[in-house]
Amino acid sequence: MRKTKVRLGIIGMGRMGITHYSIINSRPDVEITCVADTSQLVLTLLKKYVKGIEVFKDYNKLLKSGKVDAVMVCTPPNLNHDILKKAASESIHAFVEKPYMTSVSQGLEIKKTYEEKKLVNQVGYVNRFNDVFRKTRELVADGLLGDIYRFRSEMFSCTISQPDDGSGWRGARESGGGALFEMAAHAIDLVNYIMGTPDRVKGSALNKVYSKNVEDVVSSTFVYDNGITGTLYVNWCDHSYRKPTNKIEITGMYGRLLADQHSLKIYLKDANEEKQLRKGWNTIYITDLYKPVPFYVRGNEFTSQLYHFVDCIQNPDVPSECAFSDGMNTLNVIDNIFTDANEK
Repeated sequence: MRKTKVRLGIIGMGRMGITHYSIINSRPDVEITCVADTSQLVLTLLKKYVKGIEVFKDYNKLLKSGKVDAVMVCTPPNLNHDILKKAASESIHAFVEKPYMTSVSQGLEIKKTYEEKKLVNQVGYVNRFNDVFRKTRELVADGLLGDIYRFRSEMFSCTISQPDDGSGWRGARESGGGALFEMAAHAIDLVNYIMGTPDRVKGSALNKVYSKNVEDVVSSTFVYDNGITGTLYVNWCDHSYRKPTNKIEITGMYGRLLADQHSLKIYLKDANEEKQLRKGWNTIYITDLYKPVPFYVRGNEFTSQLYHFVDCIQNPDVPSECAFSDGMNTLNVIDNIFTDANEK
């Protein structure tokens, strides 16, 4: 069956907008017809050097242009509600960068709207498309570690490396800034993806290092009714990390597992012949697991997530692997951490 070409618009041409543009432009059955951004310089350069693209300073005009079947929304999170609401009113499918939304009530509203209108919706939690983390989820679900009783999810970066006056959008919680929205969202979603959503959070702390108005370090404890507990630790001003790094460690009755974006280390008390894993330590690298992609920028997972979005549009039988409902699960945990930290 011939695939229908998807006409795509991109709203927000910052770092992620440009990254997504380069990736999805590699797919022959996608035509990027429009972009919107508030920077006149960006729009002027695009209009000058990219043929066949229409540029808008007002995203409303893009959404009403009749030239897009789907949009990728790469704006500060506080703008997402209005953009997605208007996109839905035009029956436009939407991919939105994490953390999806900053308000639980607004997030629920948009989730319900897209589900009722049967529009494809996806949140950019890219770790779900990383081959190491996919394998980690598979092994845990298959019972490799037996009954799980403990885990730890961490994320580190050097995003903020000096005193910040809070003048940009990342320096204000209202616009989706701070380590919890900007970084911890990834570590939380990874927990939801592999372990399931926690029933409660406790002992949460939000600490400032360089930032004036938002947190730089996040820590919390996740509690499950089945007895599992886990910890979250995120630091976006750690000078020992050059690139953002996610790590998850999971301990069960049969052994322990440590994973990051690049490798998976497994300790087993006894060999598992079915999985071809020996007693003691086993190491699996992403080069042993990865599925090739047609275009590589930053990691296979970035291409995989965007191609998946298009697949879902072209084939209604393909279920979304990171829908707005998944974004809501992470947003609820974020909201619970804010509440828990503020109660002290």
